[in-house]
Amino acid sequence: MERVVITGLGAISPLGLDVAQSWEAARRGVSGLGPLTQPILPAVPPVPVCEVKGFNPETVQSKKEAGRQDRYQHFALAAAHEAMNESRLLLTDENRHRVGVVISASSGGYQTFEQQLLAVKEKGRRGASPFAIPMIMPNGAAALVAMRYGACGPSCSINTACASSSDALGHALLLLRAGVCDAVLAGGAEAPLHTISFTSFDRMGLSTKRSTGTPSPFCRQRDGLVLGEGAAVLVLEKLTHARKRSARILAELAGYGASSDAYHIATPTADGSGAARAITAALRDAGANPSDVDYINAHGTGTRTNDLAETRAIKAALGEHAKTVPISSTKSMTGHLGGAAGALELIFCVQALRDGIAPPTINYREPDPDCDLDYIPNTAREIRVEVAVSNAFGFGGHNSVLVVKAFRDA
Repeated sequence: MERVVITGLGAISPLGLDVAQSWEAARRGVSGLGPLTQPILPAVPPVPVCEVKGFNPETVQSKKEAGRQDRYQHFALAAAHEAMNESRLLLTDENRHRVGVVISASSGGYQTFEQQLLAVKEKGRRGASPFAIPMIMPNGAAALVAMRYGACGPSCSINTACASSSDALGHALLLLRAGVCDAVLAGGAEAPLHTISFTSFDRMGLSTKRSTGTPSPFCRQRDGLVLGEGAAVLVLEKLTHARKRSARILAELAGYGASSDAYHIATPTADGSGAARAITAALRDAGANPSDVDYINAHGTGTRTNDLAETRAIKAALGEHAKTVPISSTKSMTGHLGGAAGALELIFCVQALRDGIAPPTINYREPDPDCDLDYIPNTAREIRVEVAVSNAFGFGGHNSVLVVKAFRDA
């Protein structure tokens, strides 16, 4: 089976405007939490968010182009730009048909959607933008990135709620293994800081009620999630292709597992059995045993039900090893990036492999007797990481798990 490697990373997050800034902040346990600066409807009370700060979309495109795109698309293009620069992958007429793009979004351009509704209500038909549909559609980011680089291979967006970008990476892995592509830009982007998200998560009882020291995944006092925004894009290549062009290999994407709870539209199975199946499948795909896992980047949203179900899933999949493997939820720092979360968290796994440092779960105050694993509370830990697991679980019962390994030229 063709091995797949990672040759480029790109990220825009509440912790920084690139991978280096985001990772350094995550290592230090910095929180991205702060007040929302973007305009929303006055009916929505102030809520704590993890917002991208100081980002200018015109750093990678013209003002005119940026004005015809939604914020989530701005993020995707910026993250892809960084990843492509690091990979030094050049597209030509000879290879562009073998390069694909799989960049996902959970909701797409909902900020534009809300703005357009208000504009049409105020001005009627004249208020509608001719660019509204391309700005709203969840596949818009993938299309724009494909056009930016002239990538003429398969281009699509996988929509599995909060598992979207992990499934995008998994789909890209399968495309490469099947020989459909030689390289794929894969990841996700999300800009969910809008009225619909805030009000809906609040009505579902899933949002934190605190304005500081939150979210607090796996902690006894956890009371809900915090919305974040950003994007993460990785360049994946067949190993033979990367070697042929003497690319610098950052890590190996070795395994992918997916499952469905087939249980509830917004709640995981209480025993975590669906998520456990995805973890087991990903390890099997990677040729790894549960005892090989050195670090897990958990889905870890900070909600009562998710953290308990995920703890049970890890126990079911890893057995006795679950008691000793270091686990962290970087959502405690970044907030929940929705459809971009899994890809950003996989980047953190790659950095953990490189630096031998596992980022912490911050805001961890008191252990929950039902969540009784090692969640790396509050301070990063130096550990040897050869095999890392990234969990992503989405509304609808979508479970997506990725396994990344330190690259060894066997």
